[in-house]
Amino acid sequence: MKLSQPSAEVFVPDAAPLASALPRTTHLAVGAHQDDLEFMAMHGILECYQRGDQWFTGVTVTDGRGSSRIHEYAGYTDDQMQAVRHQEQRKAAFLGEYAAMFQLAFPSSAVKAVRPQPVIDDLKRILEATRPRIVYTHNLADKHDTHIGVVMAVIEALRELPAEGHPQKLYGCEVWRNLDWMVDDDKVLLDASPRENLSNALMGVFDSQISGGKRYDLATVGRKRANATYLASHHSDQAKLLEYAMDLTPLIRDPGLDPVAFVEGHLQRFVQDVRDRLRKRV
Repeated sequence: MKLSQPSAEVFVPDAAPLASALPRTTHLAVGAHQDDLEFMAMHGILECYQRGDQWFTGVTVTDGRGSSRIHEYAGYTDDQMQAVRHQEQRKAAFLGEYAAMFQLAFPSSAVKAVRPQPVIDDLKRILEATRPRIVYTHNLADKHDTHIGVVMAVIEALRELPAEGHPQKLYGCEVWRNLDWMVDDDKVLLDASPRENLSNALMGVFDSQISGGKRYDLATVGRKRANATYLASHHSDQAKLLEYAMDLTPLIRDPGLDPVAFVEGHLQRFVQDVRDRLRKRV
């Protein structure tokens, strides 16, 4: 497969030929950075783990050069950090038994550009080759600009494909802003409770970030446990760990739907929910 960046790669953990590895994909996740997939789309990984009829493929868009680093990684150059993060993502793909793992190796600056066509074109090629039923990516209310660049590129790539090449669902997931503020009827609930040992192992692979200054693993598990516990006040928990997602499917069904207006609709429903609860008591 021809990809834009010279250092881009596709890794197939079980060494199957690409011609058979990619079409078996049923769940595809597109994240900005190495580790985003394992933090935001564990539902997809677990759905496919050791299943012959369902396969998870990952896409990491950026090269990892700008990562934070302290302690034992403090002296690493950008090139060394890129190599470490690249290898960590490969390890996660092997451990999680992914169908394939794409690392597109774009600099973050390219992803944050307005309508980054090389990124969109690479994503189109991947989507055409995999034709997944479900796609996970970042949500449109995320506060990380590179994450916003990725989700917008995913939406554009899907809009440029014919309708028969669209997934059944496109989900925007939590990383640099959670989605507990959304009204309950808008939340997509993705159960990440099974195989907690595997989830912990997959997140723990990214030592350069965890030992390098950020306990993303603990924070992510805490968020998912809080999602499950605080979802419903009058019912017992149906899941131990929940990922929340924003259903972005309407944005690919209707190419004329403005993503800004789409998110504003969610915000307005949140404001209305808060207003209605207060007005009952004043």
